Amino acid sequence: MTSHTPADTFPRQYARTLRYTVGAPRSFSVTPDGSRVLFLRSRPRHSADGTSTGSDRANLLWTLDTATGEERIAADPAVLLGGGEEDLSPAEKARRERSREGSAGIVGYALDAAGTLAAFALSGRLFTADLTTGATAELPAQGPLLDPRPSPDGAYVAYANTAGELRLTRTDGSGDRVLAEPDGPNVTWGQAEFIAQEEMDRDRGFWWSPESDRLLVERADDGPVRRWWIADPANPDREPAEVAYPAAGTANAEVGLWVLDLRGGRTEVVWDRTAFPYLGRVHWSSGGVPLLQVQSRDQRRQRILGLDVATGATEVLHEEEDGAWLELFRGVPAWTPDGKLVRISDEGGTRALVIGDHAVTGADLHLRSVVAVTDDEVFFTASGGATETDPEPGWVAVGRISHDGKRLGWESANGRPFTSVTSAVHAGGITVRATAEPDLPGTLVQVARDLPEGVVVDDVATIASYAETPVITARPVFRFAGERRIPAAVFLPTGYDRERDGLLPVLMDPYGGPHGQRVVQAHNPHLNSQWFADQGFAVVVADGRGTPGRGPAWEKSIAHDFAGATLDDQVEALQALAEEFPLDLGRVAIRGWSYGGYLSALAVLRRPDVFHAAVSGAPVTDWALYDTHYTERYLGDPAERPEVYAANSLSGYAAGLERPLMIIHGLADDNVVAAHTLRLSSALLAAGRPHTVLPLSGVTHMTPQEEVAENLLLLQVDFVKRALGL
Repeated sequence: MTSHTPADTFPRQYARTLRYTVGAPRSFSVTPDGSRVLFLRSRPRHSADGTSTGSDRANLLWTLDTATGEERIAADPAVLLGGGEEDLSPAEKARRERSREGSAGIVGYALDAAGTLAAFALSGRLFTADLTTGATAELPAQGPLLDPRPSPDGAYVAYANTAGELRLTRTDGSGDRVLAEPDGPNVTWGQAEFIAQEEMDRDRGFWWSPESDRLLVERADDGPVRRWWIADPANPDREPAEVAYPAAGTANAEVGLWVLDLRGGRTEVVWDRTAFPYLGRVHWSSGGVPLLQVQSRDQRRQRILGLDVATGATEVLHEEEDGAWLELFRGVPAWTPDGKLVRISDEGGTRALVIGDHAVTGADLHLRSVVAVTDDEVFFTASGGATETDPEPGWVAVGRISHDGKRLGWESANGRPFTSVTSAVHAGGITVRATAEPDLPGTLVQVARDLPEGVVVDDVATIASYAETPVITARPVFRFAGERRIPAAVFLPTGYDRERDGLLPVLMDPYGGPHGQRVVQAHNPHLNSQWFADQGFAVVVADGRGTPGRGPAWEKSIAHDFAGATLDDQVEALQALAEEFPLDLGRVAIRGWSYGGYLSALAVLRRPDVFHAAVSGAPVTDWALYDTHYTERYLGDPAERPEVYAANSLSGYAAGLERPLMIIHGLADDNVVAAHTLRLSSALLAAGRPHTVLPLSGVTHMTPQEEVAENLLLLQVDFVKRALGL
């Protein structure tokens, strides 16, 4: 890690470094023979005297030789662009917003099957890097392009572009041509639609065959999707941006899948798209036929389908149902090399890894993802299940299990198998694992080699991080709080002395909703909370029901009840922790962003007896304005359950506001649009309830602008202190 600039304050450094992600290695791949590791990382900056002054935001593509541990640059954006600035298309900016990508340079890449050729987009242009010779080249392409991917044999690169085409070019620079072009004004080929990117964790829209002779390609038509208009009130001379936004209860994009061969043949993939309109996952490997995972609109049913690429016909290989909903997971479905189906399933109250017909993990584990499938093992990530045996909350580990389930092992980090794993990849007998620990800043990225007897040792290399060292140190204290054993972390001011300082005003700092785990065994994710604590608060982060990691029943207990379960658990955690920690329950504020913003506003509207002030950032205030796949999963169809939407939205509680409330919203936000805040503000005004609204001109859901991100922290502290009379 690099040192910080002496003049830095935490808010300034936190904003400038994009939450300490700039300079950290990421996006790891291992070649099939295990000879090299690829990753992205920006280079450090140095002052005239040679001292480090942080890191650039522009990522380079790097390789690491696993035999020697030597790193080298495989592709440098500054060289490839001749020192010029990037020029991003609106489509690429939208993709980065969907993936919460704030960095620059090379933000993604794809490899051929041998791991000798990498393809990537840079400033809307197509580049390749020969990882054997070290040569880079720009290929002729019709851009601005998106998501280039080499064929497994390395002879071609397929790519999508902003014109909606899927195109193909040879890696020798010849033969660029169209494979599929839009057949309607709102049609795209080879691009994941909005819902897939935003909610399904699927950013791909095409997949190569193992033989490099065909592709599976998504065709998406967002013509049926309702149009919204995102204006910039600070610049009334600019036209509003048109956004196809599928709000709850309204039409989604029409999504289909086609088999395209390189000679121009085209076959439509057939499945019951009326009953199963969502295309969640696609897998194509040599272990079996292509796999599709499709979901019903209410996400209570899903099927894994096998595809006959010659005819486009599909066969149901597995179907499951759930009374609440079914999740999608990274890395599955997949085949083992000998043809066993690998999936993750909620079975018997447990989220288990299933290989073939058998669950190979039990109730002591909660599966999170599949990392890799090898000839005889499956590598996965998991946390503790719904049992009460975990000493502390928040760990995620990399495990490996034989196909028959008889041999289970763990990839240890510094001798600790149970830590916080932020990412992991495995291939060719090499595991790359990024781990974090509460008492160490940043992440530790280790490259480990399998030994013949199945033992893993960290004997290859540690990939250096150029991320800045934070100017403050987080000191989380982890607990399971209350009868429900709610995972929680507590932060006290640096240097706090109970006899001298007495009880502290409290700041609850939750996300508190689905897919948003905040209580993790790590350091950097807690820096924001520690900084708030150092302003004179006891800060509490609680992951109540609905957050990941505690088993299917824990996550699904919020079905149709955001406003009840998630708020009740914040209250229970607060009151339980007050029995051990110096919390002044007469001075309690709450802050949060996105779902955390919703929860914060909800807290002062419904429980003013507990919460005395709130800062609500980019809140969803009316769930009928949020997207289909997320909202309908938890609350159902608004046409069928209008009472559920009314009970879980905020405007109906406006008359109950009696505590200070600040609402912050970016006016350019196309995920949680500013209408959420404006509608709540109108309801509060109609009820005669004073409140504060802070509009952020030109700011999206990510708030990437340094000055905005820095000052938001300072303004929140000032508001909370004044609201609590400090």
